[in-house]
Amino acid sequence: MADNKESETMKTGTTTLGLVCKDGIVLAADMRATSGNFIVTKRISKIYEIAEGMAITMAGTVSDAQLLVRLIQAELRLKDVRTNRRSNVKEAANMLAGMVYGNIRKFSVIPGISHFLLGGKDVHGYSLYDLFADGSLTKVDDFISTGSGSVFAYGVLETNYTKDLTVDQAQKLAVKAINAALQRDSASGGGIQVVAITQEGVKVVFSREVEQTVRV
Repeated sequence: MADNKESETMKTGTTTLGLVCKDGIVLAADMRATSGNFIVTKRISKIYEIAEGMAITMAGTVSDAQLLVRLIQAELRLKDVRTNRRSNVKEAANMLAGMVYGNIRKFSVIPGISHFLLGGKDVHGYSLYDLFADGSLTKVDDFISTGSGSVFAYGVLETNYTKDLTVDQAQKLAVKAINAALQRDSASGGGIQVVAITQEGVKVVFSREVEQTVRV
């Protein structure tokens, strides 16, 4: 969501997060897309299913993020056909990290393009990965938040997260954390979407419009 010029940078933002639960993975994001101080849309989805049992959140430049989402979806389907087996979450994360790295290295003055969180379930269990805009890849064992509103979300997550959270409990915590960002970060807003990855697959468990409250 940025016009990245060396002399003129258009600041953008968002809030996404991921939670590792004892029975699944929870991903959440706000629903606002901005261009500088202009709100482009209040109803954009920032969480996408990329394969059976896998989903990602996206932050950054919209065109690059959406293209990379389509590419990873297609590449995973192609890989599954070629190998005659389903790719695991680690393989998907490494593949997407390579795409992000290759994308950023095409440019010389852009500090960052797309930031993803990838969660999923495979034969090894549940996994959550942080794919930074420079192509680096980090496995997350508890929780992670990205975007301009992450500083507010982290305050809620640090206080309330525990290792034994169930998916149901994590859904409520995710809504609380994203809502905290919505109330304080002008680049985050529009609404909250929460996706759960469980034995049943990838499912939207919460999607609601939320407006910032004004206190006087």
